[in-house]
Amino acid sequence: MHALVFGASGYVGSNLVPALLSAGHVVRAAARRLDAIEAREWPGVECVQADALRPDSLAAALAGIDVAYYLVHSMAAGSDFPDIDRRAALAFRDAAAKAGVKRIVYLGGLQPKGGGSAHLASRSETGDVLRAGSVPVTEIRAGIIIGPGSAAFEVIRDLVFHLPAMVTPKWVHSRSQPIALDDILAYLIKLPDFAQSAGQIYDAGGPEILTYQDMMQVFGDLVGRHPLIVPVPFLTPRLSSYWLALVTSVPANIARALIGGLEHDVLADDAAIRALIPLPLKAYRDAAQAALDAERTASEPPRWVEGSMRHRQNRPDFAYYAKFYRAEATTTAPADAVWAQITRIGGDHGYYFLDALWQARGAVDGLLGGVGMRRGRPSSETVVVGDVIDFWRVITVQPLKRLTLLAEMRLPGSATLDFEISPAGPGRVLITVTAYFHPAGSLGITYWNALLPIHAAIFHGLVREIARRAVASS
Repeated sequence: MHALVFGASGYVGSNLVPALLSAGHVVRAAARRLDAIEAREWPGVECVQADALRPDSLAAALAGIDVAYYLVHSMAAGSDFPDIDRRAALAFRDAAAKAGVKRIVYLGGLQPKGGGSAHLASRSETGDVLRAGSVPVTEIRAGIIIGPGSAAFEVIRDLVFHLPAMVTPKWVHSRSQPIALDDILAYLIKLPDFAQSAGQIYDAGGPEILTYQDMMQVFGDLVGRHPLIVPVPFLTPRLSSYWLALVTSVPANIARALIGGLEHDVLADDAAIRALIPLPLKAYRDAAQAALDAERTASEPPRWVEGSMRHRQNRPDFAYYAKFYRAEATTTAPADAVWAQITRIGGDHGYYFLDALWQARGAVDGLLGGVGMRRGRPSSETVVVGDVIDFWRVITVQPLKRLTLLAEMRLPGSATLDFEISPAGPGRVLITVTAYFHPAGSLGITYWNALLPIHAAIFHGLVREIARRAVASS
């Protein structure tokens, strides 16, 4: 089977790609940001840039495809996301028909009885739009998926690891059937094998009916944490979304969609899919333990990717989702001149812009018992993986392309500083500096937010100064 995973940079898509490979299929991965999927370095996978809102980008992505997995939705697009989802599904449906795709498999959301959130309604409408085309569609509807990176699972992780007590809204008592990531992937891979699944909608759920509070308590048992949970019935979904923003690093738009889905009981009528594909479904406890185990054993690409344990210092209590700040500058200097400036950073050379602030941060780290600035950097102006630069450790070196440093200072979380050089047109290169921070609970989130204005000034100044020095040296 030649499969397209459309939305391969997302949570399910980024896990479906290697699962399809392991099942022996030929896989093409598509996403709006090509760099996000290329960073995964999946062996044998063709990565392409495609956007359903740019129909001209779809033909190449769909060419020669037997089964197209449609895994995109527009939660981050503001209040008009239903219209955006509708237009995207229409464009994809028509492009798939023109390309001769044999089946579309769509992952939708379980629908609560009596209606649910606007997000869930849009997920349902997307399935309707896809089915109105000529390509047979198989839709599988799931609720909470348990695996590293799942919004529901990551909120549980952040709350249980970092709050000794919490006030909770009434939605933590809504019932659902959490399903293990491995089980939903197995359904997605196996469904196209059955001709009778064409045109069908299947509910998928795990073997247990649990409340969100049940899930927090079971996860707490697994990791040895038992926070006090105090229900507060008047905490509205809107208020609770503000509360989550203070205690979890799960992106706000995803957290709001999660809350919207948890306002009601969302149960699966999964008799049909279980009869068709009789999997031994994992119980929630086993699914949560499998998620923690999967993080420890996952292969690590050299570039930063969301949830990377190396970039979280192998700490499962550090947030999966990173906060980040990015600064860019273009220059006419050649890539080797830019690279020379990047690899000289630190030690006696300093940090090029507002160096006094870097020195002050090092002094504070020393006072807190950290390494501070006392280690310096190698005397050579080249660096290799494992080198120390002040309070950083070099973890990735791709000459003329990328240098990645992992912070070894005292922090309420884990920080990475990434330098990238890429082409920016004839005679120009783009310099990108990105700071990633995986916070440890509300203290880490507060730390990041408090320093964000300073980081903005420092990193924009740093990238401009690298560009200026590269031009001067060349």
